Amino acid sequence: MDNAVLTIGAFESTTFAFVVYLLGVQLTRRVALLRDFNIPEPVSGGVLVALATMAIFQLSGIKIGFDLAARDYFLLVFFSGIGLNARIADLMRGGRPLAILLALTIVYVLLQNGVGLVAATLFGQPSEFSVLLGSAALIGGHGTVIAWAPRIAEITGAPGVEELGIAMATLGLVCAALIGGPMARYLIAHNRLTPDQPEAGPTVGVGYDAEASPGITHVTLMRVMLWLHVTIGLGLGLGGAIEALFGLGLPDFVPCLLTGIVLSNLVPLILPRVRQVRRTPTLAVVSDFALGTFLAMSLMSLQLWTLAGSGLLLATTLALQTVLAVLFCIGVLFRLLGRDYTAAVLAAGFGGFAMGATPTAIANMTAVTKRHGPAPMAFVILPLISAFFADLVNSVAIQLFLSI
Repeated sequence: MDNAVLTIGAFESTTFAFVVYLLGVQLTRRVALLRDFNIPEPVSGGVLVALATMAIFQLSGIKIGFDLAARDYFLLVFFSGIGLNARIADLMRGGRPLAILLALTIVYVLLQNGVGLVAATLFGQPSEFSVLLGSAALIGGHGTVIAWAPRIAEITGAPGVEELGIAMATLGLVCAALIGGPMARYLIAHNRLTPDQPEAGPTVGVGYDAEASPGITHVTLMRVMLWLHVTIGLGLGLGGAIEALFGLGLPDFVPCLLTGIVLSNLVPLILPRVRQVRRTPTLAVVSDFALGTFLAMSLMSLQLWTLAGSGLLLATTLALQTVLAVLFCIGVLFRLLGRDYTAAVLAAGFGGFAMGATPTAIANMTAVTKRHGPAPMAFVILPLISAFFADLVNSVAIQLFLSI
């Protein structure tokens, strides 16, 4: 049965994701190191399963794959919830940090590709590989690699271009999930930080020390799910309209996030008697559930055996990129954003986004805020940068480095 492929169906994959998440919960509760360094539960469970599937492949030659058809739904639920939690007052306060974070993102994309260029040069690879070892794979992720790989292959004539980029994106995703929590822990402890808005309601999940989640009933759950589905429906319609009118194809979760922000702030003014769900424990728990399931499905499905042939180039580049991310977040981003608690949470999130993806960034911030307290503005600012502006910046930077 050498090199056989075993594909787990969509229903079974979703069910297995719940098991993976609960496995991560048990690991976090039992292993103090995971809890103390704010490692998200789906990360510890998902990486463990990914390692197990790699071991199965090494021993038997069987490649285990998962049907992830349901994964995107959980992502839309999560980002719609983030939008519904947003308040205009927070957005107004976030104007200056948003501008600073955007400027830092532009600088970081250039630095990341610079590191990629150094690594490509050291190993005698074409200079165009700089983006495969930099922002195309890390900030951009798997989708950006797949989009740009044909052009890079055409320019260089090199084989295995897409495989190299996907391998880098996969390793980056794992590192992204591991560095955010420890960075925040260091910044919070070293600077003796406390939440800037301790009275704010939960954004995602409830604290690790919470005995229960008061106010969650079948009625509040149904109300939250209705709000979320209305937000998703309107958000998908908005995304389609933007693409039809302006030719701008946004990821589905971006218009859902924006729609949630509009509904959260406009409906109370127009229909003040309509019951809101913003900053409620029920919405926080549903958001945590959706994010946890999405991330568990993403990490458990990593095909780590595909990295075996990439060798020293990937290991060296990943080490350099990880050092860059940590130094940049602690030494630059945290200081310029004000050296407060929200800045520490954003540092954890930026580390996840710079090396992985937006959901990983949010998971990092969620793990930190569950343990140390709320940072509602961070959950609005970072997705706007990572899910919207970063793609535009990244496209320009990739084009620039390919033209060098």
